Amino acid sequence: MTLFDGITARTVETPRLTVNVLERAGDDPATPAERTVVLIHGNVSSALFWQETMQDLPSDLRVIAIDLRGFGDTENTPVDATRGVRDFSDDVHATLEALGIETAHLVGWSMGGGVVMQYALDHPVLSMTLQAPVSPYGFGGTRRDGTRLTDDDAGCGGGGANPDFVQRLNDRDATDEAPTSPRSVFRSGYVATGYTTEHEDVWVESMLTTSTATGNYPGDSVASENWPGFGAGALGVLNTMAPRYFDVSAIVDLAPKPPVLWIHGTADAIVSDMSFYDLNNLGRLGVIPGWPGDDVAPAQEMVSQTRDVLGRYAAAGGAVTEVNLEGVGHSPHLERPAEFRHALLEVIGYVGRAHDPAPPTEAIILRSSD
Repeated sequence: MTLFDGITARTVETPRLTVNVLERAGDDPATPAERTVVLIHGNVSSALFWQETMQDLPSDLRVIAIDLRGFGDTENTPVDATRGVRDFSDDVHATLEALGIETAHLVGWSMGGGVVMQYALDHPVLSMTLQAPVSPYGFGGTRRDGTRLTDDDAGCGGGGANPDFVQRLNDRDATDEAPTSPRSVFRSGYVATGYTTEHEDVWVESMLTTSTATGNYPGDSVASENWPGFGAGALGVLNTMAPRYFDVSAIVDLAPKPPVLWIHGTADAIVSDMSFYDLNNLGRLGVIPGWPGDDVAPAQEMVSQTRDVLGRYAAAGGAVTEVNLEGVGHSPHLERPAEFRHALLEVIGYVGRAHDPAPPTEAIILRSSD
């Protein structure tokens, strides 16, 4: 595991499983909750992806990044997808309890955004930062209002993973010899065209920590009479976000309502209203044959769904800030770190934020309601 300067790793024993966490050398365990930030990674990644952010945040904060089960150096205990992402959020809670942290500011990326929203439904949080989050209605298989397209969530879950990509994860393939290699997927899916970094090997290393054991990534599937011929199974990572199991739109009813930052990019290939990872959209584009049409299998309007739910959250009295970054892909914290840092410090109410550089004009606050 490649650790950057000032970043340390340790395992935390919990009643649920053994969890790996990254911390910053010198952070004070007695730091109060209002200055504690917990970072949750997304699918096919690990806490390693947060290291630049951890280095950049002010030294008087306590910053922790957690490896979810089946990723990084945390145990690859099977994931019960019928609980949605609760296995993950319950693991996070057990980890924070073991660390003596009663509450904190939570930051979630992609699937991790779903974990943060589920966590907030079950436990108090001081704020939620949602970076390119999965829609509150899950991944795939829903209309704009969140209603499900089929009773078996056809086209969602574990059956949607590319078998060659899964095999290359299993083989720990760090090459770029094929479009389905993790390195190629990082370049085409995780970031927008033009992103370069000296740390790409570390980001690929992080992806390759993904466990492909039974019950981890991607998960199982069931046969379906609906196009494209399979539905969501009950085990594994991708099934946790199938709409039959995952719906966190109830955050609208939270009381009290923690402030929310939603930060995302206009060039996100994974989470968008026309996602290249949504099988219905791939059918619409002709990539997958036999698509039955928009009336039966429309593309999921992921970003619009998030905007709708957070709009209701704001209308119900919550404070919501949306930062939409032009030309940015699925990883604003990597692609536009200054804007990400500034927006995060704002939402957590960091007292030193006046000394943080203001974001460029592209980072526009679209909605804020008290």
